[in-house]
Amino acid sequence: MAIDFTKGALVLFMVLYHWLNYFVGSQGHYYNYLRFLTPSFIFISGFMISQILLPRYKSGSRSLAKRLIVRGSKLLAVYLLLNILVGICLSRFPIQYAVLGRWLRSICWAFIVANPTASAGQKSVSFSMLVPIAYLLILSAGLIMLTGRERNTFRYALFVLLAAVILLSVYGIVSSYIDLLMIGVLGVVIGFSGRREIELVVSHPYILIVLYCCYLAIITIWDVILPLEVASVILTTALLYIAGSKSAALGATHRHIILLGQYSLLGYISQIVILQGLRRISWLYQNGVGAALLSLFLGVLLTVMVVGVVDVARRRLKVANNMYRLVFA
Repeated sequence: MAIDFTKGALVLFMVLYHWLNYFVGSQGHYYNYLRFLTPSFIFISGFMISQILLPRYKSGSRSLAKRLIVRGSKLLAVYLLLNILVGICLSRFPIQYAVLGRWLRSICWAFIVANPTASAGQKSVSFSMLVPIAYLLILSAGLIMLTGRERNTFRYALFVLLAAVILLSVYGIVSSYIDLLMIGVLGVVIGFSGRREIELVVSHPYILIVLYCCYLAIITIWDVILPLEVASVILTTALLYIAGSKSAALGATHRHIILLGQYSLLGYISQIVILQGLRRISWLYQNGVGAALLSLFLGVLLTVMVVGVVDVARRRLKVANNMYRLVFA
């Protein structure tokens, strides 16, 4: 439940991030305080591979590798399909094939370069976080098939990725996918830690809070470089994990966040669609701060409602459960 709470809280932060992007502006120093979001999702995905999935597949590493490859391939297919649908909707009817062609080129280019930008500086593709998660799952599957359950393999992979990041930075090259893969593999390596080691870290919340405050002070003065970004990912996920582990008396809000974490990818996709739809209601961004804040509230509420409806449908209807598993399992 602590991990699900962490993922659910990250989805809520992602709603805030996209709301700022759509209703406030795509530029601003305040985005530095949300730089942990995408790498945190990648980090958690890696952490779950070694902490949760590997222990469940004690007798068959190849079966886990197959599952990871299938899931990663599904995420790439979902990313491609969603962006094609967005491109068709934006090109309007009759379909403007020139616009759709440019959109398809941007989508394909995004498989190589993270967040390709359009001429206006905005992201030219949506749902881009699905791509590095898929790459991490497929890379992990390859490492598991080659060497079985050996944790040192992921440590070697982490070393290689870290060396690649340093080498690219020497030549002034920034590759977001390499950075994110490095953070994801770091999550896998940390996930090999035992429960006692994890509890030792999360049993000192005040130290983590002090360190996080130091991090906030630093990025207020300077820019967010990669080492600070990695530190923010570890500190943020650790603090959210601590909050999620305090589950002696679960409240309604706590339960909703946990449910959101159990459907984190669905929540991520649905909140983008919901906020994109709300942005097209001109009243919400033309009538001051109150209307804009209303759009944020609606974004959170509708995202939670979508997840709740899907959860109920899965439990009551076999066809709904099968459809969900076809896409996300």
